[in-house]
Amino acid sequence: MTRIAAGLESAFARRGFAVPSVEDLRDAAGVSLRTLYKYAPSRDRMVCIALEHRHRRYLDHVFSDLPMGHEAALDALFERIGLWMERETSHGCLFHAAVAANPDDNELKALLERHKSEVAERAAGATGLSGRKIELMQVIEGLTQSWPLYRERATTGARHLGAALRRAEVPGPFDTRTSSPSLT
Repeated sequence: MTRIAAGLESAFARRGFAVPSVEDLRDAAGVSLRTLYKYAPSRDRMVCIALEHRHRRYLDHVFSDLPMGHEAALDALFERIGLWMERETSHGCLFHAAVAANPDDNELKALLERHKSEVAERAAGATGLSGRKIELMQVIEGLTQSWPLYRERATTGARHLGAALRRAEVPGPFDTRTSSPSLT
């Protein structure tokens, strides 16, 4: 199953979601058509299997063995995302591409939401930015979406924005995370 999932992921990442024929997907998975359909009885299921596989690989690549300090973890996080983009998906987020290719598919939307939510939770926890989870995710999304145009400069920009988020974690006189201004 892992080999099938890896092959499907690779085929969709290289060629998109509309182009590969079922025969192309079979070849990428390295199995017979009968075996492919046994584990993935429809093209929609093949896409979901590929994205589930990608989700696990992405989380492992980005979050395994991050440095212990929050600042170091934040820098490593952006570096790893940049490396992922360079090596795995220079055209942007495969989850977004899947939803764009089939915008009425609720299962794909749920996969996208779960992927982004888990990335946000883990990133916020690893970097000590739990109070800035949405802002941190916006920086991560900006990095993944701008990578095809700006490459390493996108990673550098994400680092600068991440540092600004870290500085913003120190509550100021008008901290937007509270209902009223701080008078200290």
